[in-house]
Amino acid sequence: MDYIDYYKILGVNKNATADEIKKAYRKLARKHHPDLNPNNAEAGKLFQQINEANEVLGDPESRTKYDQYGKDWKHAEQFEQAKKQQRSSGAYQQGNPFNGSDNSFGGGEYFSGDDGDYSDFFSSMFGNRGGSRQAKFKGQDFRASVQLTLTEAYKTQKQTFTVNGKNIRITVPAGIENGQEIKLAGHGAPGANGGPNGDLYITFEITNNTAFTRKGNDLYANVPLDLYKSLLGGEEIIDTLAGKVKMPVAPETQNGTKVRLKGKGFPVYKKEGEFGDLYVTYQIKIPTGLTAKEKELVEQLSKERKTTEHGNSK
Repeated sequence: MDYIDYYKILGVNKNATADEIKKAYRKLARKHHPDLNPNNAEAGKLFQQINEANEVLGDPESRTKYDQYGKDWKHAEQFEQAKKQQRSSGAYQQGNPFNGSDNSFGGGEYFSGDDGDYSDFFSSMFGNRGGSRQAKFKGQDFRASVQLTLTEAYKTQKQTFTVNGKNIRITVPAGIENGQEIKLAGHGAPGANGGPNGDLYITFEITNNTAFTRKGNDLYANVPLDLYKSLLGGEEIIDTLAGKVKMPVAPETQNGTKVRLKGKGFPVYKKEGEFGDLYVTYQIKIPTGLTAKEKELVEQLSKERKTTEHGNSK
């Protein structure tokens, strides 16, 4: 196997502390995680090298062997054993016997055969020790948007989503706000190295399909009011999202008069039975297309009004 500079892969120098190695590994692992680079084969390969570099340099024992024997660090124990044998026989030579092309030591064959893949070797040599040092990463979060009309948001809704091949059915409480975001924990992408799943974030987009203006839990509406009813008083039928209601109109109601219909506004989110208020602003309608008779009556009314005001001023 060719020599791999694990220090270079992690972007640290050979004197880096254990904390510096850990920080460098976490930063690079997040950046090159396959979940964040789904269509990048090179990122997946680099992610594997980053993990291997961390397993070697993150363990003090394997790091010492790597620093001393380089690409042959994995044969350190055999080398140490060979040195002992050579010392006992008086034939020990200084240096690394595995640097020679014939893999020989003191003329006698010591090790032969294919080194094999690093990952396979590491697993067989260290078992699960290396894997247990891999950092756990939370899976990628998913995001989705749901469009509702204002009349739909007025009532509790059932919504179904398909995520990772699974159907997720949720209840959307009445009173949800435009732009409001809810989180479904654990319904995102799977985590890495045993980490938790990501989350699913759903943003609601509310389209106003009514004549009302919504401000929080309150609704506002402009209601046209007949001139004669505004003068003489009476009753007016008011539309609400819950249906029609009958409201008394006081005599001599002025244009722009605002009245409140308590509890006829929008539902309060996640508070069953609680509602905001509906504020109605009356807009007086001036009759058009008057007949000659109507104009005559209006003129009489105008004269009568002037006489009354003149008398009251005396």
